[in-house]
Amino acid sequence: MREVMSDIDRWRAAGRRVAVARVVAVDGSGPRDPGATMVVNDAGEVGGSVSGGCVEGAVVEQALAVLAGEQPRGLVSFGYSDDDAFSVGLTCGGTIHLFVEPLDW
Repeated sequence: MREVMSDIDRWRAAGRRVAVARVVAVDGSGPRDPGATMVVNDAGEVGGSVSGGCVEGAVVEQALAVLAGEQPRGLVSFGYSDDDAFSVGLTCGGTIHLFVEPLDW
């Protein structure tokens, strides 16, 4: 989380809305450990990483949907056997579980 604090502070000062995605669990092999965090603002700017690049695009879509007014996604998962995850490149053999929510100032 510390790696994205400067982004959050800058965006907050600019009046941007922000969504936070955190790795909360990993089953098997995963690209990042629980606690890895990515933030996305309502302009589509991104800070941090939850997967080292392999599912970031899909997570940005989830975060932007939350910021557009959809209900908070809560827990989302990407794994090798998941067609969506495979299409975005999660080929490490495990499953990552993320919690995506809007940041409430």
